[in-house]
Amino acid sequence: MISLVHILKNECPNCNKGKVFSDNFFFSLGFPKMNKHCSNCNFKFEKEPGYFFGAMFVNYAITVGEALITFFISSLFFEKTFDFRVLYIIGFVILLLASFNIRLSRMIWIYAFKNYSR
Repeated sequence: MISLVHILKNECPNCNKGKVFSDNFFFSLGFPKMNKHCSNCNFKFEKEPGYFFGAMFVNYAITVGEALITFFISSLFFEKTFDFRVLYIIGFVILLLASFNIRLSRMIWIYAFKNYSR
């Protein structure tokens, strides 16, 4: 539970003081701008080239979860069991949250392997 708070606050997994992303964590467009090292403890965020490849799978799981939640909530407002307008709503929500999902998935990946090597 405490790690979730640190993840959402964009804090370093090692010292919980420095920031992982240099731009705004919640409201920023475009690809995230990550710091290479923590400004407080000099913890290296990207351990090796391709380190964040696994974060794509985390991002996929988050996106599927958001799509399912959006489907169940939006389908309450339509009479048919499956209305194609729900797909447009799901697509809009996925595009709206894409930048946030990239940041969140990378933070989860960093925290999952934070003690891997120093």
